[in-house]
Amino acid sequence: MTGMGGDHDTIRRGAAFNAPISLTDDGEVDPTADAYMVRIGRRAMACQFQVFLNAGQYADGCPAALEALDLIERLEAQMTVYRADSEISTINREADTEPVVVEPRLFDLLLRSVELWRRTNGAFDITAGPLSEVWGFARRQGRMPQPQEISEAMECVGSQRLLLNESELTIRFEREGVQINLGAIGKGEALDQAAAVLQKDGIGDFLFHGGQSSVLARGSRAGSGDGGWTVGLIHPLHPQRRIGQIRLRDGALSTSGSGTQFFTHRGRRYGHILDPRTGRPAEGMLSCTVIAPTAAEADALSTALFVMGPQAAAEWCGVYQGLGAVLISPGRKTGTVQIEAIGMEDRWEPAPS
Repeated sequence: MTGMGGDHDTIRRGAAFNAPISLTDDGEVDPTADAYMVRIGRRAMACQFQVFLNAGQYADGCPAALEALDLIERLEAQMTVYRADSEISTINREADTEPVVVEPRLFDLLLRSVELWRRTNGAFDITAGPLSEVWGFARRQGRMPQPQEISEAMECVGSQRLLLNESELTIRFEREGVQINLGAIGKGEALDQAAAVLQKDGIGDFLFHGGQSSVLARGSRAGSGDGGWTVGLIHPLHPQRRIGQIRLRDGALSTSGSGTQFFTHRGRRYGHILDPRTGRPAEGMLSCTVIAPTAAEADALSTALFVMGPQAAAEWCGVYQGLGAVLISPGRKTGTVQIEAIGMEDRWEPAPS
């Protein structure tokens, strides 16, 4: 376990941004103003995870945060597809020939993933890995596949191909070529489990984020009363600007967008978020932010609603209560956007135009 002062831990004390905590690509925060906080960070899951604590509130805050970050490293080792010895890689190698026993908490995540696949009518699907392969996004080198390649990949996509035995805690794949990739839910699950570590250690007020896209908040920031934590939402067309801010308390937030991973073919832009139902990149949305009770759910649903597109996503949110969403799609004029806030009540504040 990495302790305080480890090579890849960052522990900082100082003034943090006075209005929203605005997350950037490297997970950093603008260090100006007057509300002092402690920030503890570590790189994992290809992003920077950071915990924010009110300075002076918890004597054991730093050790608890480091314990939570240790857990995230262990979860990455279990869930990644980029390590041959991970549990997910073992499942992907063996489950097409025989049932594979799964660690209980991971099995529960697989069950929840399949349920989210059902609820979203297939817009969220942890078996979409073969599509990322043929489109080149698995190697971050986008390419235009042939129609036959997409058709062959689609034969292996669909969570109905996952045979989960709840009594035995086993998984088997329906056919050869099926893969599991938890990239659209794993970071949120890691935040949920890490937050449970902090709360077990008596830490009740904190903000925990993984990179730019996933945030979990408990309690309130010092000086906000019971207002929770304020998170700035980056403009999808102008990353140096905020498009608004969201007030988050005892909940989680996730943003999905294709602003950083895409390629252009014959003048057309293709983003990395793929629609598992069609086998092609999702279109119609610039970014989708979802607020949900858990980070895993927010993580998965931000991807699913992005895939659905603005109209279907708005209709879906109207059916499932208790969620909030900010849907941003292209405006009628080039360089403009349309914003639709759903179920946000007093939590969403757009930036001045």
